[in-house]
Amino acid sequence: MAYIDLKNELPGIRGPMVYRPETGKVLNELAEILLHDENNTLSRGERELIGAYVSSENDCFFCQHVHGAMAQHYFKSDAQFIDNVKKDFRSTTISAKLKSLLAIAGSVQKGGKSVTPEQIEAAKNLGATDREIHDTVLIAAAFCMFNRYVDGLNTWAPKDRQMYVDRAPMRAAEGYSQAGLTK
Repeated sequence: MAYIDLKNELPGIRGPMVYRPETGKVLNELAEILLHDENNTLSRGERELIGAYVSSENDCFFCQHVHGAMAQHYFKSDAQFIDNVKKDFRSTTISAKLKSLLAIAGSVQKGGKSVTPEQIEAAKNLGATDREIHDTVLIAAAFCMFNRYVDGLNTWAPKDRQMYVDRAPMRAAEGYSQAGLTK
């Protein structure tokens, strides 16, 4: 049960977004730009995976499974692949560039000052652009906020992970602009 009466029974971040649609709209617009916009050299799957990884590091059940399912959808993978990335991305088959970006995202999750010049240089040496590094840092920072929003209000989340997988194609088609703003 949420710590406050959200006046709805929606799971995860959707409940607080419907409770305060004026802030929910802005947060969804940010998610749309960061995760769904086509004007990005990082794929939607890579961006969703960054969000899922940071959410996993923050132990936010709802966000890690929503965005893990989105990454799974875009990568056309299975849940085990996503779980392996969240557990130990360095030993998975993702690109070296994405591994370097996940290392940066993990440092952001700990605190912005945890990102090192060596991490940035390593990412650049592996082909990451300044824009990709910028977006990785912003996605990681935004997900720390989203995770704290969800968990700080103690919203509920469905435990059936298949539900997230089943919803991913619809969310991929619709994007985030209006996600969760209606009951």
